[in-house]
Amino acid sequence: MSIVLPPLRVDDPAAFGRVAVLMGGEGSEREVSLDSGRNVFEALRARGIAAHAIDGMPALMRELQAQGAGRPAYDRVFNILHGGVGENGVLQGLLAALRVPFTGPGVLGSALTMDKIRTKQVWQAEGLPTARFVRLPPFATEDAIKAAVQAMGLPVFIKPSAEGSSVGVFRVADRESLSPAIAFAGQHAGELLVEQLVDGGEYTVGILGHVALPSIRIVPAGAWYDYHAKYVADDTRYLCPGLSGEDEDELRRLALAAFRAAGCHGWGRVDAMRHADGRFALMEVNTAPGMTSHSLVPKAAAQVGCDFEELCWRILETSLPTPPGAAA
Repeated sequence: MSIVLPPLRVDDPAAFGRVAVLMGGEGSEREVSLDSGRNVFEALRARGIAAHAIDGMPALMRELQAQGAGRPAYDRVFNILHGGVGENGVLQGLLAALRVPFTGPGVLGSALTMDKIRTKQVWQAEGLPTARFVRLPPFATEDAIKAAVQAMGLPVFIKPSAEGSSVGVFRVADRESLSPAIAFAGQHAGELLVEQLVDGGEYTVGILGHVALPSIRIVPAGAWYDYHAKYVADDTRYLCPGLSGEDEDELRRLALAAFRAAGCHGWGRVDAMRHADGRFALMEVNTAPGMTSHSLVPKAAAQVGCDFEELCWRILETSLPTPPGAAA
């Protein structure tokens, strides 16, 4: 493995000041976010960083508004609030307006990548490979769904454009398995996509600063990598690195290009699939990836000698000002 992480930028925990570890919230990914947040909080504390756990954006806003009124300020935010306002640009916009540094991409990258459809449109414009898809409107009708499935050809995934952790994702292998997706779509207030099912292997690549970490091939025990396989099951296999030689280099190159094309910086994770003929298809970007015992960025970082505590430190370093002359 030739991947080498750069030297740490700071070695004194005081350089970070008081850090708010933002977790939880009220969305569909609350429990996963709380798990991730507790792990990050404990890791930062173990390294001597003045970390403080905060549950949800309203609590954070109250704390920030109370600064200067007898309560000390937070110098930066470690955002581990999965989904919703934690990843759609709302939190990022508020923190930018308040001039509070934070981890993860800014408003543009966060808002764009929360929308799978528009992320794919950007990748297509940049000549980056992604799975074919058909866009569906909110509250999609049964006829619209069936027409999209017919246009794509089975098997397909039907999924919300703006959800994470496989929430609301349906794997449709035949017409008999369409009913749950149709029922969900008819009640869903956001856009959906009917997406080509790429069945040649599932991969993910963590991004840390300017480095694409080793890829991970995900091999679930079941038919696909659903919520249970991600966060509950212990029989999902993670092969890291997921590929070797030129194939590994190409996947990591594509992941970094996809991350940057979507306006992202700092850290995140790019998911991809591989066709049976070896071609890659970029799927989505996660701008506040999980940091649980099942999560993938920590697994990839460990492959290059970066343990969980160091990983949290390095992620927090991305919230520091960019050194003069360094790439943004």
